[in-house]
Amino acid sequence: MTRGQSKKGKNKNKTRDLSQTPKQDLVEDGRDVEFAQEFADEADRKAQERSQAADQRAKQHKK
Repeated sequence: MTRGQSKKGKNKNKTRDLSQTPKQDLVEDGRDVEFAQEFADEADRKAQERSQAADQRAKQHKK
């Protein structure tokens, strides 16, 4: 064996368990965006509608 082959998979799972974000700061729905409705234009509103429709389709697909 060459150098490093015997240790290749030893720490594989340990590195995955260490997250950089504390659990209380994680956003469950996958959105971490500040959005002000009063500053939104028509394109932003349409994008919001498309996003909500896509979320509904994804939820139905999971079931």
